[in-house]
Amino acid sequence: MDSADGPQSVEIARAETPRGEVVLRRRTNGTGADVLELRVNGVFVMDTLETTSEIELAAQALDLVEEPSAVLIGGLGLGFTLQRVLADPRVERAAVVEIEEALVQWMRDGTVPHGPALLADTRATVVNADIAMAIAEARSTYDLVLLDVDNGPGYLVHEHNGVVYEEEFLRRCRDLLGPGGVLVVWSASAAPELLASLRTVFGDAEEQAHDVLLQDRPEEYFLYLARR
Repeated sequence: MDSADGPQSVEIARAETPRGEVVLRRRTNGTGADVLELRVNGVFVMDTLETTSEIELAAQALDLVEEPSAVLIGGLGLGFTLQRVLADPRVERAAVVEIEEALVQWMRDGTVPHGPALLADTRATVVNADIAMAIAEARSTYDLVLLDVDNGPGYLVHEHNGVVYEEEFLRRCRDLLGPGGVLVVWSASAAPELLASLRTVFGDAEEQAHDVLLQDRPEEYFLYLARR
């Protein structure tokens, strides 16, 4: 999933964390527009050009629940999942859990230009924490739980995130959902073991493939949906 560093790619922010380095780069696409690209430990994670699957992560779940008033998002990224959640007037609160403090700061201070307005929405709260710990300690219930914390079980940026795709963690997510609530998990590649685990925990689950275009290269990203 890595993308090539073109001659117009410029590093605009970098942070060293206990998990490695987080880097924000800016490049110019074929139309001359600026594109921001997020990399973690040298691995391409996402950019502001191809946001289809991040948006669909929210849209698919919102379509399945009549009153999605409370939403939990694992992974802030560049904010496109949160943006789609907040675009829905039915949503009353959206809690985002993001482990990288620098990424939250870049969103707040305008290093990511659309970040300040997005995080200024009073319905949104951002918690700087590990998603596994946040889920374990959560006491609220949610209508939607949306997880995009790594590149998926088959392409982990951080090995410790493997627990996010295991039955014990998925069971805890299920327990946080109200009746009819929906869990959606994003993955950069097909994850049959994740699908099987979701079906074990929830009784049924669905895999969706979404076509994306990365640096003019066609790819597929995947969403895994389960309903309590």
